[in-house]
Amino acid sequence: MTERYVLDLQEVDETQVAVVGGKGAHLGGLSRIEGIRVPAGFCVTTDAFRRIMAEAPSLDDRLDQLSRLNPDDREAIRTLSAQIRRTIEGIAIPDDLTAAITRALARLGEQAAYAVRSSATAEDLPTASFAGQQDTYLNVAGPTAILQHVSRCWASLFTERAVTYRQRNGIDHRTVHMAVVVQRMVFPHASGILFTADPVTGNRKVATVDAGFGLGEALVSGLVNPDVFKVRHGEVVAKAIAAKQRAVHALPTGGTQEVAIDSRRQEQPALTDAQVVRLVQLGRRIEAHFGRPQDIEWCLVDDGFQIVQSRPITTLFPVPETGDQENHVYVSVGHQQMMTDPMKPLGLSMWQLTAMVPMHAAGGRLFVDVTRRLAAPASRAGLLDVMGRGDPLVRDALETVLDRDDFVPSLPDAGPGGPPTGGASATIETDPAIVTELIERSQVSIAALERDIRTKTGPALFEFLLEAFAEHKRVLSDPLSMQAIMAGMEATWWLNDTLQEWLGEKNAADTLTLSAPDNVTSEMGLALLDVADVIRPHSEVVAFLQGVEDEGFLDELAKLAGGTEARDAMEAYLDRYGMRCVGEIDITRPRWRERPTTLVPVLLDNVRNFEPGAAERRFEQGRRKAQQKEQDVLSRLRALPDGDRKADEAKRMIDRVRTFIGYREYPKYAIVSRYFVYKQALLEEAERLVQAGVLPQKEDIFYLTFQELHDVARSNQADDRLIQQRKDAFRSYHALTPPRVLTSDGEAVTGAYQRDDVPAGALIGLPVSAGTIEGRARVILDIAEADLEAGDILVTTFTDPSWSPLFVAVAGLVTEVGGLMTHGAVIAREYGLPAVVGVERATRLIRDGQRIRVHGTDGYVEILP
Repeated sequence: MTERYVLDLQEVDETQVAVVGGKGAHLGGLSRIEGIRVPAGFCVTTDAFRRIMAEAPSLDDRLDQLSRLNPDDREAIRTLSAQIRRTIEGIAIPDDLTAAITRALARLGEQAAYAVRSSATAEDLPTASFAGQQDTYLNVAGPTAILQHVSRCWASLFTERAVTYRQRNGIDHRTVHMAVVVQRMVFPHASGILFTADPVTGNRKVATVDAGFGLGEALVSGLVNPDVFKVRHGEVVAKAIAAKQRAVHALPTGGTQEVAIDSRRQEQPALTDAQVVRLVQLGRRIEAHFGRPQDIEWCLVDDGFQIVQSRPITTLFPVPETGDQENHVYVSVGHQQMMTDPMKPLGLSMWQLTAMVPMHAAGGRLFVDVTRRLAAPASRAGLLDVMGRGDPLVRDALETVLDRDDFVPSLPDAGPGGPPTGGASATIETDPAIVTELIERSQVSIAALERDIRTKTGPALFEFLLEAFAEHKRVLSDPLSMQAIMAGMEATWWLNDTLQEWLGEKNAADTLTLSAPDNVTSEMGLALLDVADVIRPHSEVVAFLQGVEDEGFLDELAKLAGGTEARDAMEAYLDRYGMRCVGEIDITRPRWRERPTTLVPVLLDNVRNFEPGAAERRFEQGRRKAQQKEQDVLSRLRALPDGDRKADEAKRMIDRVRTFIGYREYPKYAIVSRYFVYKQALLEEAERLVQAGVLPQKEDIFYLTFQELHDVARSNQADDRLIQQRKDAFRSYHALTPPRVLTSDGEAVTGAYQRDDVPAGALIGLPVSAGTIEGRARVILDIAEADLEAGDILVTTFTDPSWSPLFVAVAGLVTEVGGLMTHGAVIAREYGLPAVVGVERATRLIRDGQRIRVHGTDGYVEILP
């Protein structure tokens, strides 16, 4: 095939990204939409770029060097990328290529002014916009100048900014090529940007128009504040007209300049309301063509709009697909489960298949549709109460949606809203034997699963697993188990509410639950202190562990003095807790048993920071504190009017909370234990598929849903393209922040704390474990990076049970996500750590190493000077 160096915009469409880059492909697609005007122009294709790169063999070595650099080595990237740019700009454009470009210019008008715009093959993609990564030159006139600027666009593929962006996004420099778009300049009265969905809230029904005078550069470069219009259902619903003191205009000699705007015009809107509405109608047509919300650059020329760019808005959180036109309100599962990272497709589908309520996936996260429950008054009250106790931000977000006129339909109470959230009412006796029996039932069920799954392979394994999921749900929904959980939670709420009323004391239950029995998660943290006790005396083992990188290190330990004991202690720990890991609700995450190196930094911190016997002392201290608190509370109550009755009621509730609150952690432990059994069986199946040549690698199964994997096992055929698409999508989901509440309009509703009792400048959160502590903030996003000193305060995004070994070593806790009864809160109370959760953007607002004060009783964090 002969290379085509130049294509007219009318000849290309959005399928030709590889030929004309993202911008060129989108512009070609735009020019084909009826009623959309795009300035005339042509694309210099990626064939031309490849031809230029081939002219300088030295570039190959430099690209190799570049790909080996660390993305954080800014100096080396700056130097090397500048050399590459100079080389490209210095290459003489071959005659046939020059002729192709000048012929295209002659067709459009050789002496006219043009915009010369970079169009890389990795920009304006659904998963990475690369906005502003490459260069655009405006008002370039004459063939010589245009050829020179085409060279500059090629070189701009290697700006320091673009190189770093690619390295951070794992994109190979050699796979990205540069096309150039050359378009007739338009000299607009006004220009700006149209978002067909609100870029701040995500609402797909609200379009936002930013407008200024002159060329759009003034807006894009931040030179002026634009007029901002919001349009919903074809009418302007809000507008803010800015004082636009400057504009960018084209110069007759080429190039652009800033000009001052006449003071009488500064406050005039750049567009009339009627023009704004017309522009949004064009935007909706463009959005329908591309099939997703768009970020569109527009110009107004003689009362007609011309579109100079359209790209997908990549920051919007996707909306669950329902296939109906009804309104829906979704609550995030990740915020309840302490895991807001994206999950892989197998992880999502396994959680959906084993969950007690239907769940919808979007953006790699799961959501529950609560519309029906919000619609009927009784179920609404129950839902808001439970949500509010767990996470006030979710409750506030739901109330915000309910305040909207008619977004949630009203249903009578008898409607099929299901039982109010909160499960079975707690009418069981305060009897520790109930907890013992529940734990035994769970262990028997897991032992049967381990025994029966061993013989199953191929399609029979999947049939067996579907039955196992039914048993999984049966165990989870055991009425006695639900009652035990609710008994502990309701007793906690009763104590906090009633003792505040009777004694004026906040969060009294926090101290009363210290070292509660039967809490498998807090035991897990203490058990790692016991492992540290075994290792501490053996200096060779400690030294060896400091350099460990390979997951097979446990076998190596036996060769060292004291190594056999150390290995046995770690193996015993992994036998009991090895199924756990960060983000454990996603079955695809590596478990501690699969990646034991994760625990080594925490273990070494324990060796360094603690004395022998710390676990037992810690537990005993907590138990005594709780006992003293109980005596103190009861004696203060007896001194009140009607004191004996009050003390008896409180005593009954204290016994109840200590009997049942530890069990709150057990069902999750049982779920994750079952998950590890499922996972090992599925990975063996994956190994069989790899041996049979069906899949290139075992981990590919993580990018298929359970149902799809079942089909692959039946047919022995896998869709490689689908797996690759899923990998790309999963990578892109990391950039998205999942909202606590999401509507079917795409609006992410965050909620706010309704509080006025907090000092200025403090970070507000939810008080979940009483006490005040000052210390050094350690912002830790990965448990394997732990490096803690006594007295440190852990600051992180979320903590699921796998973080509890760190809780032993810290003095306080701050998280971005969490509620009163989520795992981190329960364990913080058991260990007596002052804790504030649900602190929005805590890991960004608090810097690692800063001194902070955590007010665990009142729910705020102060950053100290």
